[in-house]
Amino acid sequence: MAVLGLTFKPETDDMRDSPSLPIVSRLVGDGAVVQAFDPEGMEQARPMLPEGVRYCHDAMAAVTGADVLVVVTEWNEFRALSPASLKAAMHGDVVVDLRNVYDPEAMRQAGFAYHSIGRGADAGGNSAGRPGT
Repeated sequence: MAVLGLTFKPETDDMRDSPSLPIVSRLVGDGAVVQAFDPEGMEQARPMLPEGVRYCHDAMAAVTGADVLVVVTEWNEFRALSPASLKAAMHGDVVVDLRNVYDPEAMRQAGFAYHSIGRGADAGGNSAGRPGT
């Protein structure tokens, strides 16, 4: 499983109240093997996240071979990753975009089961956690 973004917000190394903390902890606690990347916050995240998280040198290294991708922080660097390059690198096809970084239609056209937050079905996005989407 790949997690992109560990910091509270982009362009900082601030980990205070970062949603990655409970998300990654829960994933690891449930048995997931997590490969993570953040452009600025990995050293700050290490003592705050469970042992066993693999910290990668870039976003593509984190997604390579992953069954699932979870986008936690909206770094521009992640926006620049094309759906086709993500699809080619990943083993699976599930993307959970907690920051609406990607275009839902482009992700579906690339073959992903794409889930985002706060987008209605008419906007082309599935809302994670909403039954039947």
